[in-house]
Order: sequence, then structure tokens, then C-alpha cells
Amino acid sequence: MASLLRCTARLRPLTRLAAARSITTTSRPAASVATAMMNDTQTGEQPFFPDEPYSPQIRTAIPGPKSKKAIEDLDRVFDTRSLNMLANYHNSFGNYIADLDGNVLLDVYAQIASIPVGYSNPSLLGSATSPEMASAMVNRPALGNFPQHDWASILETGVLKVAPKGLNQVFTAMAGSDANETAYKAAFMWRRRQERGGADVDFTAEEIASAMNNQSPGSPQLSILSFRSGFHGRLFASLSTTRSKPIHKLDIPAFDWPQASFPMLKYPLEDHFEENGREEQRCLEETENLIKNFHNPVCAIIVEPIQSEGGDNHASPEFFRSLREITKRNNVLMIVDEVQTGVGATGKFWAHEHWNVAEPPDMVTFSKKAQTAGYYFGNPDLRPNKPYRQFNTWMGDPTKAILFRAIIDEIERLNLVENTAHVGEYLYAGLERLAQQYPKEIQNLRGKGQGTFIAWDSPRRDDFVKRAKSVGINIGGSGERAIRLRPMLIFQKHH
Repeated sequence: MASLLRCTARLRPLTRLAAARSITTTSRPAASVATAMMNDTQTGEQPFFPDEPYSPQIRTAIPGPKSKKAIEDLDRVFDTRSLNMLANYHNSFGNYIADLDGNVLLDVYAQIASIPVGYSNPSLLGSATSPEMASAMVNRPALGNFPQHDWASILETGVLKVAPKGLNQVFTAMAGSDANETAYKAAFMWRRRQERGGADVDFTAEEIASAMNNQSPGSPQLSILSFRSGFHGRLFASLSTTRSKPIHKLDIPAFDWPQASFPMLKYPLEDHFEENGREEQRCLEETENLIKNFHNPVCAIIVEPIQSEGGDNHASPEFFRSLREITKRNNVLMIVDEVQTGVGATGKFWAHEHWNVAEPPDMVTFSKKAQTAGYYFGNPDLRPNKPYRQFNTWMGDPTKAILFRAIIDEIERLNLVENTAHVGEYLYAGLERLAQQYPKEIQNLRGKGQGTFIAWDSPRRDDFVKRAKSVGINIGGSGERAIRLRPMLIFQKHH
């Protein structure tokens, strides 16, 4: 493994600085010139962040003494047992994350796939200090009751500007789990409205009374179907559809909802074409059988384009197209969870664009790189028939919607979705060469044609992730033994 890490480091065309430099958002002309010259020579590309460091810098063990002291202080008031690294964001810039001890790491984990356009991005800082942002921050509205006068404009020029094809409305939320929970509610209300006979048919006295006792018919025994190894959040309904790790679910009551098998493909794909096709067909048949026969009727399915937390599990576009056909012929909604795959990471703005489905999903949930959250939809019947049914105090946050608009502008200005597709091809090719050289260390390499959304299996995953930090790379895992790359959209070939 040590030799693999050394080889990976040598693949970087830029050498490590002899002495560590501090990172700020102020101009560093000498570093800019050096970086630009080296990038032009090695890759022919211009850096998006010419002032960012051009290599990692490791001064101490991680955590170092200053970080250890700060972690002790934090642990007195906040649970730190899941802590990965205590960061100094004042000194983090572009693709690089810094700590209190002067260590600077190339970050290809990016806050669990949540930083889109770099730390301390100047364009985002400009948006954050605008009068519009200041007003939204200090006058935060209860959006369902008192939306600000320009809320429609903020949505239309940001969140809805990048809406998936065929989906022209949005319900805004606070986080990915919240986005999925509210999408489930929309699905249940949609189904019951159909069964009741339409939006104008009122609730019965029995429904009203039984709902207050959590009994049918007011609280019907309906379900959302999810897939084995999927992850959709840690709230109650979203946790019932999460199937990735037991630690997420232990001790928490759950709904009696079905799970179908998700294809477990074999790699390389070209060597297992027929076998993988049979595996996908098996999963499709199992899914349709559950939809037709599960004892709590299925209103919707939820699926990730790539099962991210569950181990970076992929399926073919044909699988997802067939899944959409199954939902249509069984009058079941299709919810696509793009919380981790969305906003450019796969070389498309939305990963489900790779499928080329004839009819779009019914709902697409989003968060992470968007910095805000919610679900897109197009069918007006997915709006509840009465107010206050899909409601909470905040219903999202205008400051985050304004930030997402600035992110979208930056993505368009720098053509970052196309950049991610091209860099992904370059990165995958380099990893293929490493896999041939170290076949025991890089197994089941996957994500070809999916931008930088790349992963592989490692027999010593946790040790690899730990050692990577020691050479200045912040990287993460998923599932039982996968190593996943989740760099920012500004990640380039020279990185």
C-alpha cells in the first residue's frame, strides 16, 4: 500500500513545496505565476484558482498539537467521536483544506461531497456579503406564511434555473433527509387523493378522527420502496428507507416498508456483460413483484443514481429506464435521490440525465452541493389539496437559495460540468493504469463516464484513508470497503 500511495503522489505533475506557505484569500502573485507556468507545461490548462497551493503541505501528524487541544475543548460541549479532521477554514482555499497546525491537504472528499466550487470562493464570498444576503439572514422569513417579496425571483434565477427536464416546481427544505421526507409525504397525499376521488373530495369524519390516533384510514398503511444498500437520510421516514449500515438504524422504530435488491455488478463491466444483465433483470423482477404484492401498498420508489453511502454501487441506464417503466405501468411514483450525485459531479448537472429516460422522474430530491435542499416536481397533483399539509416554520432558507444561485453562476462561468466530465476521463484513465499495476489494492474500479464520481474497493480501505492523510490527501470511504473520490467541480487535471 505504501508503494501505491507513493506512486499516486508521483502521478501529480506538481512537486511539493520545500517550505509550507500560509493560505489566505489575498493575492499571491509569485505562487500564481509558478502554478500557472507549471500547469501550462504539464496539462495545458489554466487553473481556476491560480492562488491556491500547488501541492499539499504536511508539517505535523494529523491531528497535530494545536488541533488536539482544540478537539479537547470542543469535546466538552460537542460530541467529537465522528470527527475526521478539525479544519481551519480561514486558511482553506480552492481544493485545499487546512488545519490549525499548518497542514494543508488536497481535499477530494469535500465535506462528504458537499463543496461545489472551492473553499473561500471569491464569487461566493461576494454573494455572502451582498445587501440581499444580509437582509435574508437577519430577516429570515417563515416562508409558508411570510415569504420575502422577491422569493419567486430568487427561485426562478437559481434553484429552478437548473431544474431537471420536465420538473418546473420546487418545494424547498433544509437538508437531504428533510427533502426526502417531504417528498414521501407528497407521494402519500397524491395516492390518497386518487383513492378518495380527487382534490375536491373532503376528508371523512372517520379519517379525521382516526388520524389523531395514528390509525387507519386517516393514517393509512402505505409504503415507500427503497433498495438494499441505499441511503436516504437519518430522520424517521428517510431512515426507514435507508439500508446502508446498521449503525444508522439501531434502536430507532421503523416503518414496515419494502426493500428490493439493487444490482451488484461485476467489474470490468465489459467482461461481465451477460452476467450483469441477468443480475439487473433479477432486481427489476423483484422490484415489480414487491410493488404488486407487498402487504402495505407501495406509493413510490426512491432510488439513487449511484448508491453513494452504500458503497458506490452502479447500475446501467437500461436498468433505470426499465425501473421507470415499471413505476408507470403500476401507478407508482419514482423519486430520484440526487442529494449526493446532483449538481455536476457525474459530468451532467443531474446524474439521471445519463439515463435518457423517455419520461422524467416524478420527483428529484437535492441538497449537498446545492447548499440548500428540497425536491423538484412537475405534476401539479403533487401539490397538497389544502394548505398547511406540507408545511413547517422555515420551509427552507433564502440565504442558502441565494448562495445556490451564486454557485450556479460560478458553474456556468467556468463551465464546470464539462470540466468535471473531462477531468473524470483523465482521472479514470490514470486509475486504470494504477489498477493494472496494483490489482490487489485497486479492485472493481468503477465510475467510467461518470465525471469524477469514481470509486474502487480496497482490502485495507480504512488504513488507506488514514495513510492518505499522511501524504496530504483527504479522501473518504463508503460501504464496507470502497474508497470514493468526491472532489469539487473545480478539481483539475493538475491536481
